[in-house]
Amino acid sequence: MTEQDKPLLIKRYASRRLYNTETSDYVTLEDIAGFIREGREVQIVDLKTGDDLTRQYLLQIIAEHESRGENVLPVNVLNDLVRSYMVPGGGVMPQFLQTSFDMLRESQSKMVENMTAMNPMSKMPGFEAMKAQQEAFLKAMTGGFGAAGWTGGAEEEKSDSSGEDLDDIKKQLAALQDKLSKMK
Repeated sequence: MTEQDKPLLIKRYASRRLYNTETSDYVTLEDIAGFIREGREVQIVDLKTGDDLTRQYLLQIIAEHESRGENVLPVNVLNDLVRSYMVPGGGVMPQFLQTSFDMLRESQSKMVENMTAMNPMSKMPGFEAMKAQQEAFLKAMTGGFGAAGWTGGAEEEKSDSSGEDLDDIKKQLAALQDKLSKMK
């Protein structure tokens, strides 16, 4: 297992300072958010008790971004999340969210794979560098959510493959919504 595959271990000291065990230095919540945007998984543990504090800190990062006006979650989604805590047994919201994000990552990955394979510009010298630069730009623009690829043109091919993926996603989402409505 490579360093990038295992979670980055962050230890919280009694002083509430956060310590990166890989680089042997202290980090902030913003540093941790940066690690996550770069694709790293993190695990935050209390040094004294060994308690896993990851969920608490991730929620704090989201709350800080929301309070600064970086509204990612619409109010109706936040209301639904609060409501899901009121359902005995936690409801299906956690599984629904996990499945939705998994499907989104998978469809983005397939779309990037298809676009790269079908793109005639992919054989052009310097294409990989341009693609990497474009992916970095898109990652910065989307806050690191998912990896969108660079098509370099080929709009017709893009609309064909992404249209099919979008239809599949719509069907899966409709099926999940149907299941949710039946559970109410």
